[in-house]
Amino acid sequence: MKIDIYPHILPKRFAERIFSLPATGLNMQKRFREVPALTDLDLRFRIMDRYGDYVQVLTLCSPPVEVLGTPQETPELARIANDGMAELVEKYPDRFPGFVASLPMNNPEAALKEIERAIIKLGATGVQIFSNVNGRSLDEPEFQPLFARMAAFNLPIWLHPTRAPSFPDYQTEKRSRYDLWWVFGWPYETTIAMGRLVFSGIFDRHPNLAIITHHMGAMLPYFEGRAGPGLDQLGSRTDDPDDAVALGRLCRRPLDYFRMFYADTALSGALPATECGLAFFGADRVLFATDMPFDPEKGPGFIRETVRVIDNMRASLEDKQKIYEGNARRMLKLRLP
Repeated sequence: MKIDIYPHILPKRFAERIFSLPATGLNMQKRFREVPALTDLDLRFRIMDRYGDYVQVLTLCSPPVEVLGTPQETPELARIANDGMAELVEKYPDRFPGFVASLPMNNPEAALKEIERAIIKLGATGVQIFSNVNGRSLDEPEFQPLFARMAAFNLPIWLHPTRAPSFPDYQTEKRSRYDLWWVFGWPYETTIAMGRLVFSGIFDRHPNLAIITHHMGAMLPYFEGRAGPGLDQLGSRTDDPDDAVALGRLCRRPLDYFRMFYADTALSGALPATECGLAFFGADRVLFATDMPFDPEKGPGFIRETVRVIDNMRASLEDKQKIYEGNARRMLKLRLP
């Protein structure tokens, strides 16, 4: 079986609500309006049927819920999204063995309540957060109870990147150009979020915490050398006194903590990058994911190409089985035969 742990969907009521919102600030709105499989279940099922024993753990697509409204408005939006995904899981258990809850992160108190409701009442198999909360870092104290609660539930956190074109590539400009805010900005966003969480000591406080980083840990596998010996010298070349203090607070090397993240295979069919990520994280920490349905041809390409990569990469059959389904079954507590 192939368990896709990071496809995206827009449940009907949630889609209707956000499509009615003004486009201001919703940088992905044009993109997801042109992807019919986000909302068309018949089309999604036809695509899924091409891959035999293939199922999906549903996740909401961008933008983050907290972008869509005020702290008073977003809790309702998160409930609508999570109720919609839970209904799909209940109606089509052979297609969707689970879903990942979305949270109103601009209202941390409401987000904690939604974690409880989504996991205990709706049966969510984890939660999705983004690499920043409307520009705020995930290591801020206000967000720490959410990580503690997920560690207590022993269920994963899905970490999705986010950055808008209003984040310029150069200080002299007002916006990013040529989609570079997305192509290169998103991997940077994920990597920075990982680094800030590492130096916050999150894995010392919660050694069992599972955070699944979208797109194979972003920049980390390729930049292992810089993250390893480079960060071992933190504080020796800078005048920020907090650098050396931060390093001294950790019980292990920074690189050791980076290996404690999990990663998925949503790399748009890139074989060398997938093998690089597998070498960095190891087969026990890599899970099958495709980013469906955001294919350039708005079809099954991401599923097809990701399967091709996994089938042809340098790894044992046992490791490939872990990636395709074993790790998901173990971590997500899915109701599967």
